[in-house]
Amino acid sequence: MLEEFNQFKGKTVLVTGATGFTGRVLAHKLAEAGAKLRIIARKSSDVGDLADIDAEWFRGEVFDPEIVEPAVEGVHYIFHVAAAFRETHPDDEGYRKVHLYSTQMMAKAVTGKSDFCRFLHVSTVGVHGHIEGGRADENYRFAPGDPYQRTKLEAELWLADYAKESGLPHSIIRPGPIFGPGDMRLLKIFKMVNKGFFVMLGKGKGWYSLVHVEDLTNVMMLAAVKPEGLSQVFIAANNEPISMVDMAKLIGEKINKKVRIINLPLWPFYLAADVCVAICKPFGLSPPIYRRRVDFYTKDRQFDNTKVRTTLNYEFLYDNEKGLEETAKWYQDNNLLN
Repeated sequence: MLEEFNQFKGKTVLVTGATGFTGRVLAHKLAEAGAKLRIIARKSSDVGDLADIDAEWFRGEVFDPEIVEPAVEGVHYIFHVAAAFRETHPDDEGYRKVHLYSTQMMAKAVTGKSDFCRFLHVSTVGVHGHIEGGRADENYRFAPGDPYQRTKLEAELWLADYAKESGLPHSIIRPGPIFGPGDMRLLKIFKMVNKGFFVMLGKGKGWYSLVHVEDLTNVMMLAAVKPEGLSQVFIAANNEPISMVDMAKLIGEKINKKVRIINLPLWPFYLAADVCVAICKPFGLSPPIYRRRVDFYTKDRQFDNTKVRTTLNYEFLYDNEKGLEETAKWYQDNNLLN
């Protein structure tokens, strides 16, 4: 545990999205640091191993005033991790409730509280869209490509403006694609490789700057306690980007599988995504494929993490190889690759 994390000892810390992949790791670290945890989680969310930590639970929607108001009373820190990531809504409004309205509600509730220390808001590198050539930093232009990214951007821009006017202490983190033991997003890639092939859509390379969940949560906690993190935006991403094809080959090495790369045209998958969404939305179902999932294979998102390393003085613990190896082992240990 980093020395700076001792600052959370005895502090009341609210975490949203704690039952998700990143939030779960964060909650355990905060508990280990001695924080008095509060957690907002939907009634349908699986508590899992969080049942073993000492936390006060508020079960309901993160944008419900009746849930939020008592949850934020007297808190010192807020880690707003909740996201409508694996959800599909008929329009932006469904995403806006989780991303923007919840942020506004919590931020206003703690404004002016003398003992409030920091509002740590988790956004996404997706707000920058496709990166044209080289690596982007925190000042790169915005180009969100879907409702998830648009409303994430709305939330962080609102928070920055509101904090400037109100004096609310805050920090914003934009994570790259998150991986590590417990992640289920990259599982489909590992499964393909385990079968001896990898499907690459379109003619691009699909460059990504991944971030291991251990590094991400460390960055989040440092940004919340370090004076240098105040009113700052940080991109949390590995030191080196990796292409989708190289990722597949590296995974193959780690699980002892020879990988055949199959290139397929892009347009049939976008068409299939649109058809699936059109069919599923009227019934409130989550489509098996949608444009954001297809975009994962086609967008280039290479990022520069210099600001995290210099401003927060943080050195990343995981490179792509170490992180993918650890993730592969977790999948194998849990019999998830077949």
